[in-house]
Formats: sequence, C-alpha cells, structure tokens
Amino acid sequence: MAAQVNDAGFDAEVLKSDLPVLVDFWAPWCGPCRAIAPVIEELTQEFEGKVAIMKMNVDENPGTPSKYGIRAIPTLILFKNGEVVEQVTGAVSKASLKQMLNDKAL
Repeated sequence: MAAQVNDAGFDAEVLKSDLPVLVDFWAPWCGPCRAIAPVIEELTQEFEGKVAIMKMNVDENPGTPSKYGIRAIPTLILFKNGEVVEQVTGAVSKASLKQMLNDKAL
C-alpha cells in the first residue's frame, strides 16, 4: 500500500529520499482520485525498492499542494533528488504512469 505523507514529513520523506518519489495528491471526495487509486497501489508493488510511491490528502495538508501550485486533483508529481522531474494531472492510464516512471525515475 502506498505510504501516506503529510506537510510536516514532506521534506524528509520526499525531498531527501534516496529513491525517486511519486506523490499522488488526492482527496477522498474526488472521483478520478478514487478511480486511479488501484493503479497507484499496483505501481507501488511493481516499483518497490526502485521508486517510493506516496499519497498526500490535499484537504488535510494544504501547505505542500499550494507550494507546488496544485489546482486540480489527482495530480501526480515525480521527485528525484528533491527536484520535480515530471507532473501529471488527471486520471491517466497505468501504462502512461509506468512509462513515465521507467523513463524519468529509473
């Protein structure tokens, strides 16, 4: 299961991570967020040990989404060495997320 990250732990868990980190910015009321949740879980297992995949509830953690200019959810941001390397908004397919992770994270 994808780990939860909050505003307080974001720097330590995401920006200072040794692994690339994909953060899923979501909310429980968001239909498209719920639609891609199973895909996020599958990718968490497939990329275990290579890419850390985390979820951030934007309702409970407003600071980080506003820092990264997130206006729509779901938004997935891939961080590598503390930098944003890719950002995707909307319920995208597993194939495109997998391609992005293979191209940009590994």
